[in-house]
Amino acid sequence: MADPIQHVVVLMLENNSFDRMLGCMNSVYPELDGPLPPGQNPFTNPDYPDASHSFAQLPQATHSVPVDPDHDLDDVLRQINQGDCKGFVRDFVQHSPQAPTDERYQIMDYFSLDDLPVLHTLARNFTICDHWFSSVPGPTWPNRFFVHSGTSLGHVDMPSGIFHPALHFYDQPTIYQRLQEKDVSWRIYYGDVPQSLLMIKQLEFPTHYRRMESFAADAQGPADAFPQYVFIEPCYFGAGQNDQHPPTDVVRGEQLIANVYNILRANEELWQSTLFVLLYDEHGGFFDHVAPPPTIAPDDNTNKFAFNQLGVRVPALLISVWVDPGVFHATLDHTSLLRYLTDKWQLGPLGNRVPQANSFASAIARTSARQDCVMSVTASSPQPIDPQMPFNAHQVALAAFTHHLEVNHTQADDQTIAAHARAMASADFTAQSQAVSERVQDFLAKAGPQVLTGRA
Repeated sequence: MADPIQHVVVLMLENNSFDRMLGCMNSVYPELDGPLPPGQNPFTNPDYPDASHSFAQLPQATHSVPVDPDHDLDDVLRQINQGDCKGFVRDFVQHSPQAPTDERYQIMDYFSLDDLPVLHTLARNFTICDHWFSSVPGPTWPNRFFVHSGTSLGHVDMPSGIFHPALHFYDQPTIYQRLQEKDVSWRIYYGDVPQSLLMIKQLEFPTHYRRMESFAADAQGPADAFPQYVFIEPCYFGAGQNDQHPPTDVVRGEQLIANVYNILRANEELWQSTLFVLLYDEHGGFFDHVAPPPTIAPDDNTNKFAFNQLGVRVPALLISVWVDPGVFHATLDHTSLLRYLTDKWQLGPLGNRVPQANSFASAIARTSARQDCVMSVTASSPQPIDPQMPFNAHQVALAAFTHHLEVNHTQADDQTIAAHARAMASADFTAQSQAVSERVQDFLAKAGPQVLTGRA
């Protein structure tokens, strides 16, 4: 049988653990590795500094949290605590010693079944990967580099300053180069600031970037005109932020997931030939009870970290007419996506980890397309975003990158640079968000207005 999957669409969201988002699905699939019911759950974390009190997992997660839990490399290593996963609350309290009890519980809590109607509906209807781990026990950037290229070149950090960032030179080969070499069409749709532009090779392909507003129009046309590989980056800033990064309302991410699914589902020809992969970059400091397994380093860049251990488990779904409802238990990480794509299109190499990673290809095992897939999904209404909310660590890092992009690549005029710098120095979240978005648009506009209007 010829490969029925002609299009792969990937949406990567932010900073939530598997237990928190999908652990409740073990009430639908008892074999799924999730929390046990309250009163039977052995997965606890001791308080700090009073270890005589412990916090249990409870199905009472809230759609938004007041703080962004820390999740740098040293934090994650403390959280997983040499494999017993007993350090999550301790690490949180060390960073936020005045945090009240309910915030400490939020580190451990998970969503009840159907608290997230979009995610949980799709999880009921398609394949849940219950052992998909982040690639690095660390923050967003290294994990997103792994999903694009199979390595972070030994870097485990993110910039911590808006104007003087510790930006590194990410010149590794990417999946997009490999697709180009094989003449496989691809495109990146983004909300405001595509983090993937950090990889130097991506600056050669500005016409492959389109705003998310173009996704619906592009997906309405003939299936053979739609790119074979699509990666979607959410909106990271401003009133439209929908990446599910704490402390924002996760319902905004639910709306994005629903939008992507409903658009694909509405074009029957495209839907019949598409695999939609929904996953998260890393756990964001939220508890997961499964200890990350060992792995191998992707290259020789091991001075800062050996890269011999995966990060914390994250939510992942395989969505298609060619998968059955259920659970896929194989150990996966972000390089498993690259392994699948490499095998599928016979692509060139991407580091040492990709060829030894498990693929999820065996989960796409049907010999006939399903006819019972849910026609659409609907999210609930989110809470408004606080216009004076300070930037989270990811936003600070992206803002630093856009400053670098504007000064060193766009080479904007002094007046524009100064205006954006004033906005970034203000305490106005809306003005800051607008500035970082404009910097990206100015860079992409150098390739021609077609990039901005979606006609590339």
